[in-house]
Amino acid sequence: MMNKSTINYDDVSDTLYISFTPGEKGTGVELNDHLLLRVNKSEKRAIGLTIFEYSVLSQRTEAGLRSVPLTGLASMSDKAREMVLTILQMEPVSQFLRLSVYAPSVTELIPITSIEPLPIPA
Repeated sequence: MMNKSTINYDDVSDTLYISFTPGEKGTGVELNDHLLLRVNKSEKRAIGLTIFEYSVLSQRTEAGLRSVPLTGLASMSDKAREMVLTILQMEPVSQFLRLSVYAPSVTELIPITSIEPLPIPA
């Protein structure tokens, strides 16, 4: 059973905290310097998401949403990477992050994401 998600924004640190199952403990997975995904590894599901420098990352540019590489995936085992990529594409995470890929060459694929902007109360 899934609890109601809670979203908290700290304007001093410019950090958005999203808890999909408030109070549940999990394992932190560093996706990059700005994104921390918390997961329940045994159930292969997201527990929460922390976005550092949220106002910068969620800002639209002339070309659209900013994309950031998921550099943390490179140091994971194939099994862990596959689990994380699956979780990122499922709700509730997919409501906040848009997963895509950057292909600098035919053989190289770099997973990237963009942050879905939320209306944050002032």
